[in-house]
Amino acid sequence: MSISKLEGEMIDHENKMMAQFKKERQEKIGNITFTMIKPEAVAAGNTGAILNKIEGAGFRIVALKKVHLSKEKASEFYAVHSERPFYGELVDYMCESPIIAAILEKDNAVLDFRTLIGATNPSDAAQGTIRAEFAESLAKNAVHGSDSDENANIEADFHFSAEERF
Repeated sequence: MSISKLEGEMIDHENKMMAQFKKERQEKIGNITFTMIKPEAVAAGNTGAILNKIEGAGFRIVALKKVHLSKEKASEFYAVHSERPFYGELVDYMCESPIIAAILEKDNAVLDFRTLIGATNPSDAAQGTIRAEFAESLAKNAVHGSDSDENANIEADFHFSAEERF
């Protein structure tokens, strides 16, 4: 077999492998989202009820842990908001007591979860949504939910290693 034929076969094999990898990655996009049950909802004892609503809506919990965020970790997680006037208060609030971090899986996960949690302002949240039921205010709105597939992956990777996902 000539070298150029061998090189051609190797390139074809590489291209097939890359196509398969891209296909598998594309199938995963849209199937996970990240959530945090925020400090006030955890402190109020609403964790179980919120998780029941999440599972009842067809989400599978891939990873779950209770953690008390350090100021450093909260600052890093919310760095995207560092130029906003509420950034300091947000970081302090997220460090005041433990949160529940979770990766959730379902087809169309990000959009379906955003629907389940409701509007950021609980007074605008539809009846039956998590924020309508459990949020105290706009600032203390019970849960965080990823706003895009890209951010869901970034946020999930921030909180969980591969070994923590099941």
